[in-house]
Amino acid sequence: MLTTKVKKRAYLLAATLTVSVVAIFFILKSLSSNILYFKSPTEIKNSNDTNFNKKIRVGGMVKKNSLEIDSEEIKFTITDFENEIMVSYSGTVPNLFTEEKGVVAEGKLQDKKFFIADRILAKHDENYMPPELKKIMKENVK
Repeated sequence: MLTTKVKKRAYLLAATLTVSVVAIFFILKSLSSNILYFKSPTEIKNSNDTNFNKKIRVGGMVKKNSLEIDSEEIKFTITDFENEIMVSYSGTVPNLFTEEKGVVAEGKLQDKKFFIADRILAKHDENYMPPELKKIMKENVK
């Protein structure tokens, strides 16, 4: 027969394990709903199980001569030098956003060739220096 001390320990262990499993389940569930997958235009074109209702990130370079700006939206093409995807965005873009520069767009796919962005993130390399800092450094060198 088990003593009361052993029974209490067994119940405590079972309760701790149950609470831990439930907590881990809810943590993983909330993390999976907040994850944004990064895809290139080629990955989007080649994927067979594309979910058009889930937010993703699309990244690549802004194609030269593809930038169209009007009063309500900005349209441009993201390329990975193999495939391209058209992007439509309404809002302000970062200062680093220009043609032939890296960009990451967050949003949803309309289809495999058209992406509606909610947010634009401009990328830069390790040699980037803000224009203001570059100007100050030029003035100090003289």
